[in-house]
Amino acid sequence: MINKLIVGILPYLPEGLVWIFSKRYIAGKDLKDAVRVTTKLNKMGVKASMDLLGEFQTRAEMIDFYKQEYLRLIDASVTEQLDNSFSVKPTMFGLLLDEELCYRHIREIVAKAASFKRFVRIDMEDSQCVDREIILYKKLLEEFPGHVGIVLQAYLKRTMSDLEDLAAFDRGRGLVNVRICKGIYNEPAEVAYKSKGEINQHFLLDLDFMFRKGICPAIATHDKKLVTGAYRLIDIYQPAPDRFEFQMLYGVTPDLRKSIVEKGYTMRVYVPYGKDWYNYSTRRLKENPTMAFHIIKALFFQG
Repeated sequence: MINKLIVGILPYLPEGLVWIFSKRYIAGKDLKDAVRVTTKLNKMGVKASMDLLGEFQTRAEMIDFYKQEYLRLIDASVTEQLDNSFSVKPTMFGLLLDEELCYRHIREIVAKAASFKRFVRIDMEDSQCVDREIILYKKLLEEFPGHVGIVLQAYLKRTMSDLEDLAAFDRGRGLVNVRICKGIYNEPAEVAYKSKGEINQHFLLDLDFMFRKGICPAIATHDKKLVTGAYRLIDIYQPAPDRFEFQMLYGVTPDLRKSIVEKGYTMRVYVPYGKDWYNYSTRRLKENPTMAFHIIKALFFQG
């Protein structure tokens, strides 16, 4: 009840108060903040996936602005010799307005990243975007093999079918790279599993399928039970160290992250930054009201 109450009053809270919560999970508002956080992670033996915040864009000038910012981000990553990849949200580039225009913008980003032997992950958004984003991914993968991946969400009932489709598309080449996560968007029961037990079960079924079919998985979770389940599957299938990795969000479960790194596994942390931090933060809270507890902690236990 209190979590939902806090979410309900979010629009009336000063941005400064929301920032107190947000700064734990966001690198900052500018490119230099993302570089600083990624440098720190790299020194801890952790890779990064840098993500410029902003999505569901409808204005042409803003779409071009975000593309230019990503090109700057790639240049900065190369100049600073960072160990990182990049994550992009297709709706930032007008996916729901003009799929061909979106493709051209993201293709330019992927082409530049690939020229520096860097990797770009196509983020998955809500269920209306899934088909469009898989088509976009396949198109980019054919042109830039080894330099582009996608995200699938275990709570969607269609995900195993999507994995089977991607395995058939891959034809045993070992090029498909999928970040598997639970999923955060508020989807109806017709398309998404709702119970934690069901979601966790399908997460591990999806991961098992990827190991069996030679799809390179990025195991994105903060759930100890899923990490333990992933360890069991790694023991069974014995994938090469460069054929899987663990992933987490910046600022979440650092102790669990540390324990995975200490086992010698590759860890990549998602590093979001940008001027759109407020919309990102409030949207995550609305989609997951239990996170409101962390606002209370941030406001009253800052020391």
